[in-house]
Amino acid sequence: MLTLRLYEDVLPASYGQIYLPACPRAIYVHHGGMMIETSTAGRWLGENTAEVSEEELTITCGESETRLWRWELSDAQTPAASGLPSAPRTQTTLKLEAEFALDHHFKWLMRCDQVGFPPGGIALTHVHQGPGIRICKQGEITIDTQGHHYVNGPGQAWFEAGHAPVIAPTTEHEPTTFIRCFLLPRVVKSRSSIRYVNEEDVTRKKSQTYRIFAEHFIELPINAAR
Repeated sequence: MLTLRLYEDVLPASYGQIYLPACPRAIYVHHGGMMIETSTAGRWLGENTAEVSEEELTITCGESETRLWRWELSDAQTPAASGLPSAPRTQTTLKLEAEFALDHHFKWLMRCDQVGFPPGGIALTHVHQGPGIRICKQGEITIDTQGHHYVNGPGQAWFEAGHAPVIAPTTEHEPTTFIRCFLLPRVVKSRSSIRYVNEEDVTRKKSQTYRIFAEHFIELPINAAR
């Protein structure tokens, strides 16, 4: 079994360097900015950008406070972290964690993207090719799946299994945006993962728009049970 966790990190302005161990990870900058480095490359991540990697990372904080959403994948036996390692003045909150299994007959990638809706938009009944955790950035979205009903506003997170049908209407009062990190078979690289359950919805005009920030081929944690 695997566990995907979503953390929210708040980094003080000009804090210096923060070092993260290797693991499959997506980082989205909610506001602020920072330099992010691997062993071979580095780039600036500003507001509303993201990085996906499984390497060790060095984060250099920017000149203003930075708020991150950080997803990490591990085997189910690995406990949640209490905070960023050796960074005592940062603040970390575990927003959500979910346990699931993946088909080891596939090789997998991790994708971080953004989904947006106009006021009153709706994601018609659909499934995806893999599981993931979403978090609402703006507006409000209702998730109806497997007899459960969840209403999510800014900063609230939810898990979707992928194979379980979901219908998701949004508020009529303002646009809605959520940020998503999910696991997909590598063959889905650069392609949409959505499939509509009802035949009549396949050709209907869709209200949502997508922006892929980053995706990366990953290796599953070696201790994950098959």
